Amino acid sequence: MRLFSSAIATSVCSVLLFGQPAMAQDRAFAFSLTGGVGVAPSYFGSDSYTVAPSGNFGFTGLRFGATQWGDPDGARLFARGMGLRGVFRYIPKRRGEDELSGLEDVKASLELGLGLHRTSEFWQVYGDLRYGVIGHRSFAAEIGANVLYRGASGLVLHAGPRAEFGSARFMRTYFGITPAEASPSLAAYQPGRGLFSIGVEIGAYQPLNADWGVSGSVRYDRLRGGAAASPIVRQGSRDQLTATIGITRHFNLRF
Repeated sequence: MRLFSSAIATSVCSVLLFGQPAMAQDRAFAFSLTGGVGVAPSYFGSDSYTVAPSGNFGFTGLRFGATQWGDPDGARLFARGMGLRGVFRYIPKRRGEDELSGLEDVKASLELGLGLHRTSEFWQVYGDLRYGVIGHRSFAAEIGANVLYRGASGLVLHAGPRAEFGSARFMRTYFGITPAEASPSLAAYQPGRGLFSIGVEIGAYQPLNADWGVSGSVRYDRLRGGAAASPIVRQGSRDQLTATIGITRHFNLRF
């Protein structure tokens, strides 16, 4: 009986000690965080620029048992394959002063969302959908493509076109002027949803080790459609230039 009990105890301990890691391997969450500094227009359509902290979140993959999204074993920028990716954008507060005197302040916004990408050795295409969970409470979307160069050190250079779209509420928030805000220099204006920007981006990513990397980009956008016709933009500039540089930390969590 003692031998039988000991055998049962040993089996239970073996399951707890050696079976648990096998179960943990079925659950993984991979993502990356980038923090740095950027130079960007003071607001959409501005002809002046500000320097501010910049950041980015990249979702690589999630695996929970038999269910899997993306590549949970990757957690690298420009990883080959097809899947989901996380997207993040922070839009600073716009103050109704100086050339925008008379307009209401627009609160800072935090956009979160998901995208789909297809990445190969030499090219990438993607589409993202974001929602302003804080601030404008509306939808914005972006589609783009990249030509990729991969160096022996892990360096990845990318370059390609971009197009941005906004819902009607998004467009009214950043390019619209209500009758109550209208003035001789800023006539009332209510844009509709649609394409508001076309541009191009070039950038680079250099891994430092398995967990860290350095990334940077320069992007030019030309405001189009309802955005370009806005009195806010017409007294500012349709040409928008953004540059960022940052440190990326990769995470591959298994639980």
